[in-house]
Amino acid sequence: MHERFVEDAAGAVLGAVRELVARGLVEGTSGNVSARRPDGTVCVTPASVPYGTMTAGDLVVVDCQGTLVAGRWPASSELALHLACYAAFPEIAGVVHCHAVHASMFAVARRPLPAAVDEVAMVVGGDVAVAEYAPSGSAELGRHAVRHLADRGAVLLANHGMVAVGRSPADAMHVTAVVERTARIVAGAVALGGPVPVPAGDGHDLAATYRAARLARR
Repeated sequence: MHERFVEDAAGAVLGAVRELVARGLVEGTSGNVSARRPDGTVCVTPASVPYGTMTAGDLVVVDCQGTLVAGRWPASSELALHLACYAAFPEIAGVVHCHAVHASMFAVARRPLPAAVDEVAMVVGGDVAVAEYAPSGSAELGRHAVRHLADRGAVLLANHGMVAVGRSPADAMHVTAVVERTARIVAGAVALGGPVPVPAGDGHDLAATYRAARLARR
């Protein structure tokens, strides 16, 4: 499959950044967003630049090895995580990493997030696993994450947060929002006796919808 890309990568990254802020899914300069460009390079948010004032001129462009192509700031400290996702999955063109509170609760507890709400199977592909722990910013973190993303739109990062992938940053942002909302619902359902799984057949059908959409042609 040819690598999927985003025509206006900078605009797409900034759009996802603004949504992360609007939804309260980032604190300070935590989290990062990227998009694959038509030439195969990656546009990514810079390290330690406040999201509230970030402009297209602050964004960084790197090649697939992480070498700086354009930009005045260092790339995000989680660049290796983003590049690992693009290297593993040509069908994705957007990556969003954040420390959303409820999803991070599951990551810290190292508990997978069940697809107890039917939209999770359709939007994310099924239960959201917890990747093995690795230090923030390490290549190892990226390797652990991609092991769970072949047929899922998101994975929890042990003691850290979550990462979502999609056909664009907007798509990855939608996955992020669904995972965080579901984490809130499941955490509340635990107080009511625990979540009840979606019937197996229905969940399988919805997961197939996710896989078909992810691999569909542009």
